[in-house]
Amino acid sequence: MTPSLSEISRVFGRIGLLSFGGPAAQISMMHDALVHRRGWLSEQQFLGALSFCMLLPGPEAMQLATYAGWRLRGVPGGLMAGLLFVLPGAMVILALGLGYAIHGALPLVQALFQGIKAAVVVIVLQALLRLARRALPDRASWGLAGLAFLAMFVLSVPFPVIIAAAALWGAATRSGPSADVVRVPVRHGATLVTAGIWMALWATPALVTWAAGVPFLTDLGLFFSRLAVLTFGGAYAVLAYMTDTVVAAKGWLSTAQMIDALGLAETTPGPLILVTEFVALLAGYAQGGVWMALMAALLALWVTFVPCFLWIFTFGPYVEAILARPRLRGALAGISAAVVGVILNLSLWFALHVLFTRVIPTALGPLPDWTTFSALNLVLIGVAGGLVWGLSLSILRVLLIMASLTGAGHLLI
Repeated sequence: MTPSLSEISRVFGRIGLLSFGGPAAQISMMHDALVHRRGWLSEQQFLGALSFCMLLPGPEAMQLATYAGWRLRGVPGGLMAGLLFVLPGAMVILALGLGYAIHGALPLVQALFQGIKAAVVVIVLQALLRLARRALPDRASWGLAGLAFLAMFVLSVPFPVIIAAAALWGAATRSGPSADVVRVPVRHGATLVTAGIWMALWATPALVTWAAGVPFLTDLGLFFSRLAVLTFGGAYAVLAYMTDTVVAAKGWLSTAQMIDALGLAETTPGPLILVTEFVALLAGYAQGGVWMALMAALLALWVTFVPCFLWIFTFGPYVEAILARPRLRGALAGISAAVVGVILNLSLWFALHVLFTRVIPTALGPLPDWTTFSALNLVLIGVAGGLVWGLSLSILRVLLIMASLTGAGHLLI
């Protein structure tokens, strides 16, 4: 059954509102909604699309949502699904970012996010286990996921190298039937037209700001456009580069502001790459007050997420063609296994930063400074675990309860 646009809007609107916890939780939520509950996509289609999206620059969960919407209802469905996935978090960050720029750090908001962070650790772990059970059907897949995790966490092997190695392994060792694959007709002329339209849309803001003689916005637009192309493996892969540029090279933010930006993006709904909106907003506010902040934030959103629609609408028709070829399908299966290890790396990174104030990069991967351990956050994670696994409460209820606990604690102290 093909869902209506109103059904797609309800499903992805809910996912967008509850998409806390980064890609692991977001991908699991989409799998539950699209494959398990409604059967809009098959298991093979979902995992194949996920592996494909991991090959693209940009936020993989947002691109997966866009692909699912496109696969179900064409370009209108893809636009609706992608926008509804991003806009709730973007609006939250816009409101909180303006408050931060005008008034500085807000202690009550930070207290609310403390409870949300603890809940997210549990939600991500639950999501990761679900994803592993589906994406790792045999011991070889589990071994590949483990190797991907060690390569990224311990050896800091670049994400593209891990994905390329997993694809080669999958193509060499796996093949099989593809009976549930439905081919989507591919018209190469239409592909070129689609690419041209979306590339023009992507470039328009930078051209407008250049023609209007606003060098700050032009520089900002070009920087975040460049970042959108470099973001392989999710936002974590380019955070160091972005921090070095906006803090050291351009002086748009201080180090403390950059840390706050990352913390805010981690604990609001939507993809972590929304940190670009917060960074642009603060940089714009420093340059010209509220109006410049709003223009900078909207520009960053545009040049960050328009490329996502470009990649999906241009290359989406080729996913089904890839899944119909056994060797290419095997390559995507290998990538799916490696993706579990990559997401485990991101999940552990997030958990360490919740439990410890300071995490030190070392030759053996990020290690915590044990003098900065937060016993309170460990207790909060335990409470969240009881709510999720003991009482089986929904994600929304767990987030609200945990935020209320830490918020009330802040007000009482």
